[in-house]
Amino acid sequence: MSWTLESLGMVMPQYACFALNLTDGIAEIRFARPDLLNRLDAPAHEEFVAALRFLSAIGEKLRVLVLSADGRAFSAGGDFNEMLEANRSADIRAQMMRDARNVLNGLIDFPVPIISAIQGPAIGLGATVAVMADIVVAWKGAKIADTHVNIGLVAGDGGVLAWSQAIGITRAKRYLLTGDILTGKEAFALGLVTDLADSPEDVLPAALALAQRICTLPPEGVNGTRRTFAALTRARMAESFELGVSLEMESMAGEGLRQAVEALRKR
Repeated sequence: MSWTLESLGMVMPQYACFALNLTDGIAEIRFARPDLLNRLDAPAHEEFVAALRFLSAIGEKLRVLVLSADGRAFSAGGDFNEMLEANRSADIRAQMMRDARNVLNGLIDFPVPIISAIQGPAIGLGATVAVMADIVVAWKGAKIADTHVNIGLVAGDGGVLAWSQAIGITRAKRYLLTGDILTGKEAFALGLVTDLADSPEDVLPAALALAQRICTLPPEGVNGTRRTFAALTRARMAESFELGVSLEMESMAGEGLRQAVEALRKR
């Protein structure tokens, strides 16, 4: 049966970094800054968490969330200028820690299944957000990588957690200690991606088809199964996240970051 936010006494919020859509039981958070490669900077962190909280409040009528993106990139990750500001400011680093914690908590605690639709590069935190989803649909040519170490940073804001759960600790070490890039097809072979699409244009339709399939199933079973998996993720987060994000902020203050960003800009 069709319903609207207005019928629930709610108003759709407007965001600068994301577009929020809701059709019956399927919500979509779409990264909407293609000119910035959908980077996850401070405003994006804040809005993403706000969107997750808004959707969580809808209640039992919400069935599935799809994470998608406009343009050629899913998300290029963090903002170099913001990193350099954090390099000089303990206050900014403390806020980054809070933001990272809020993003992961929002994804883990979300009440219904999450499907990510990776139509282009998903790098750094962009990859973490995508891989933290319950189902990961990707274009076979998409580039997926956690490149924290390439710029002198610890992969502490969720990458270790997300990649280890998806492909196991040994393989996660292989890619997070080198920053090497996987194609969607390679990521599928490892288990980082669950479903492949032949073209970027096929990704979102495939993700929405899975969302619609889930909507046909009884919600008690689906959501309870999702919550049970989330309990495993929560336990793994408790084991290492606080150490990892603290070490990342230590590395954020280091000379290695400044040198790496300067070298990238020269290239």
